[in-house]
Amino acid sequence: MALVIPIEDDGVGLSEAPRVASPWQPTDGELLDSYSQTVTSVAERVGPAVVHIEMRRPAPQQPRGRDSASPREVSGSGSGFIYTPDGFILTNSHVVHGASRIEVALADGRHYLAELVGDDPDTDLAVIRIHAPDLTVAELGDSQSVHVGQIAIAIGNPFGFHFSLTAGVISALGRSLRSRSGRLIDNVIQTDAALNPGNSGGPLVNSRGEVIGVNTAMIMPAQGLCFAIAINTATFVAQQLMMRGRIRRAYNGVAGQNVPLHRRLVRFHRLPVESGILVVGIEPDSPAAQAGLTEGDVIVGMDGHPIDDIDGLHRLLTEHRIDVEAPMAILRGAEKRDIVIVPAESRQRE
Repeated sequence: MALVIPIEDDGVGLSEAPRVASPWQPTDGELLDSYSQTVTSVAERVGPAVVHIEMRRPAPQQPRGRDSASPREVSGSGSGFIYTPDGFILTNSHVVHGASRIEVALADGRHYLAELVGDDPDTDLAVIRIHAPDLTVAELGDSQSVHVGQIAIAIGNPFGFHFSLTAGVISALGRSLRSRSGRLIDNVIQTDAALNPGNSGGPLVNSRGEVIGVNTAMIMPAQGLCFAIAINTATFVAQQLMMRGRIRRAYNGVAGQNVPLHRRLVRFHRLPVESGILVVGIEPDSPAAQAGLTEGDVIVGMDGHPIDDIDGLHRLLTEHRIDVEAPMAILRGAEKRDIVIVPAESRQRE
């Protein structure tokens, strides 16, 4: 006969482990409240540093025979933000370029005339300045620490509606965007925070209220494709504009177009590129003319760097290459040659 030993029931089964309290999980409402508080906090911190810019510039000359009563000036508007206590404001070049009068409205209702410190169409950035007391300054972040998917908040004045805010996320990093001057702007931030005409020049901000970009463009009629110039690029350009009023860049005086290279030439000369720049024009007395470059040559490298398109050449023509000799690799017919070119400082665009 088997021995039966009674066991007291303490509420826990023999094969059942003691229950552990599950960690607290926030509800959807609580998450939304937290998101709203973040956006509200950013608006309160950065909003007072955002300005509305109104400008006037001479109207383009009308062809002969057109209505002589056309306006002598045209007006436009955009956004900007104060980034130094002494009134320096960062905005887009296309907002203030060629302006004869610039007026700035602060978030507290004050209005001031502004002076153009400098603008750079190649990066679509400009610096203007007002002389005013008690200014709120936007805190600048580090665009190198930005990650895809993080919150992005845009503040500006779309269609003249002062101090409007939109929110979204960082959609992509490292984009390239062509400026109105034709050069590429590198390391551009893509966001789905809605931008509209008038947002140009306003700040793109992270959840800590730090400016990570300068809003510059949207693609029409697409939705959710908006772009901002990375703040690290913007601060470098702003410093140069504050010191000199312009950005120094090198130039060669070449007009060219991208062309594919014949596979036999690529293999024979062991070229690291499969395309180059066909020279279609050369400015008189330019560095290219002095170096002996001729129309029909194909540029494939400069100073040891392979070049496969015009944008690649532009990236190499920085301030540090002004008046510095550099070997340029070219194809003249089927022959590969090296010539020495001395880039000069580019002329300031009007």
